[in-house]
Amino acid sequence: MLGRICIAMVAIGSAVCLGLPTGELSTQAHGYPEADGYNSPYSVKLPWSTEDLIPDLLKGPRGEAHEESETPFREWNSPSLKKKLGSWGPRPRKYSPPEHAKGKSEDWQRARVIATALRYQGYAYRHHHIPDWNPPEGYHTPEKGETQHAGKGLDCSNFTSFIYNQGLGISLNSDIHKQAEITEAPIHGSGRTIRIKTIPGQGSVEEWQKALKPADLIYVRSKAGKISHVIMWLGDWGQSPDGTPLIIDSHGSGVKDSNGVQIPSGIQVRPFRPGSWYAKSSDHAHRILGE
Repeated sequence: MLGRICIAMVAIGSAVCLGLPTGELSTQAHGYPEADGYNSPYSVKLPWSTEDLIPDLLKGPRGEAHEESETPFREWNSPSLKKKLGSWGPRPRKYSPPEHAKGKSEDWQRARVIATALRYQGYAYRHHHIPDWNPPEGYHTPEKGETQHAGKGLDCSNFTSFIYNQGLGISLNSDIHKQAEITEAPIHGSGRTIRIKTIPGQGSVEEWQKALKPADLIYVRSKAGKISHVIMWLGDWGQSPDGTPLIIDSHGSGVKDSNGVQIPSGIQVRPFRPGSWYAKSSDHAHRILGE
């Protein structure tokens, strides 16, 4: 059984679970062995259906895995590409803003970004630029402390960068330190940029709840004091059995859910609890959409 996350749709009064068997190439989410057998107690309740938010990702080339890079799919694992681009693999396609999003409200755009993110729930934590790059074992032998590259997945800042790119055509630097410092971001193919609002650190989980909106990005410091991680806030749309606020990120193991079960590493919905590393070490947040 796959790790899954269910999106309950207010508009149609039903729940849609995003998740498919391992290795199946689809416009919906792909499961991953590291998440096999995990059932999340969390859900995400969006005010619009997936058919309204991401029809082009569910049925269209924008959502096809082999279209995630402008590098032809047949070359993704080629020695020449590795020599040119290094062990992190093919670079992401620069997606143009979707026609479907024109004229939509900021809340709708936030919901689209979250729906885009949930398509990748269950993917592994990997140092990749695109989620569906699947290099073979031995493609890169990691040094001590490094993550492996074999298998589909993303790391934290490539995840947030990719979903804003694919979802809305907004380009966020995928380097965690640079992403944490940006004040504006280009919109692919438009010649325009958007201003990014910085939200300062808050003193408690309750204060973060008041300050943030869904799809805001929070930057977290390591024990050494450097920005080392980024998470996406789900806000009131995240549904937790114990009322704990929720985020989605790509992270290692070590976080337990409300049932006391360890959440698998990779892209998962996780709790933002008082006293947790997330809450104690969050430095500041970015609002990409709106004031």
